[in-house]
Amino acid sequence: MSASASLTRINALVLRHMYLLRSSWPRLLELAYWPMVQLLTWGFLQSFIGQSIAGQTVAGATPGRGLMIAGGTLIGSMLLWDTMFRAQIGFSASFLEEMWSRNMANLFMSPLRSMEFAGALMLVSLIRLMVGLIPVTICAFAFFGFNIWGLGFALIAFFINLVMTSWAIGLVVSGLILRFGMGAEGLAWSILFLLMPFACVYYPVTVMPGWLQVFAWMLPPTYVFEGMRAALVDHVFRTDLMLWAFAINIALLGAGLWLFVALFDNARRAGSLMQMGE
Repeated sequence: MSASASLTRINALVLRHMYLLRSSWPRLLELAYWPMVQLLTWGFLQSFIGQSIAGQTVAGATPGRGLMIAGGTLIGSMLLWDTMFRAQIGFSASFLEEMWSRNMANLFMSPLRSMEFAGALMLVSLIRLMVGLIPVTICAFAFFGFNIWGLGFALIAFFINLVMTSWAIGLVVSGLILRFGMGAEGLAWSILFLLMPFACVYYPVTVMPGWLQVFAWMLPPTYVFEGMRAALVDHVFRTDLMLWAFAINIALLGAGLWLFVALFDNARRAGSLMQMGE
């Protein structure tokens, strides 16, 4: 089976989801709505912290370094967290669209393979992510003077690692839905929030108990958020952190793909793809 035929099938599935987005303005609006709400909430909180620090300095008090670091990285943390969250939701929601519409059987009566299906979902999640986040990063600069694009190469490393993590999680969640049915759908919306406290999004790893730090360092996002704080506060790009994150992500993505394909093939053999949907 030729690579060009495989790419054609992936492109066809991506186009299906692009037509779906293009024909529904509520879907397009939703892509930017929640990131914008979070940006404004955390952005104004950072402004408040910054003003409080400035007020303490004028009054002669010395603000703590921890408070300054927290205030200086809130928007960056929010934008990177939302990058991972939106990429995972984009993957899972595109998968669920096919389940809700009972379209899985139609798709796989064609020569489409499970790996091609997963590849198409990854591309769709990227497109949905960019549609939602680009306007938000522009607003972050316009409202709060925070230019995340100024991180340059570091931002590319952060972005790649967070998207890889989101794809790995999306593959696992989609596989679990195939195995356990639509009763597992809630995982698509909630699983990242379970990991959030341990990924050290808004605080450094060092604030956690020692035994919990071991678990935190097993999660690729932990390396990204530590790297983000190093870039924003100390103006240092931690290559070591990004390489560790990338290595763990490769293992997780490989495991996620294997699990998704195995559970998908199991569901197809059992005939359960015909029974899934709203």
